[in-house]
Amino acid sequence: MPKIQDSLGEITKFLKFDTIGVPTLIGSQRVNVCFLKVGGTYLEFIEPAEENSPVSNFVKEGGGVHHICFEVKDIRKEVQEIINKGGRMIVEPVKGFEDRLIAFVFLNMKNTKCNLIEFVEEKIT
Repeated sequence: MPKIQDSLGEITKFLKFDTIGVPTLIGSQRVNVCFLKVGGTYLEFIEPAEENSPVSNFVKEGGGVHHICFEVKDIRKEVQEIINKGGRMIVEPVKGFEDRLIAFVFLNMKNTKCNLIEFVEEKIT
């Protein structure tokens, strides 16, 4: 199974990042994540931390772009708006990376290949 470290070695041959995080366990999702930052954009690499991780099957099927994430002020409000428009809740708001609330919704879009959307609540400073 591909590992974050393998992907980091590959992508950093081609692209330069301002910062590269350390792979970190997110227990609530049973995954390890690593953030790469360039300008105001972050790439998040994800790998299963356990056999029954929510991304295990995705990785077994070849991996790739799994989801798009949006940082929001009020996660519950944003998620409810998506549900009101026909989105389907996949993961209720739960603590994720940096102890910030995260939630996943599925959008039924026919022309867009990435239907899984993550919301993360802004970091309180």
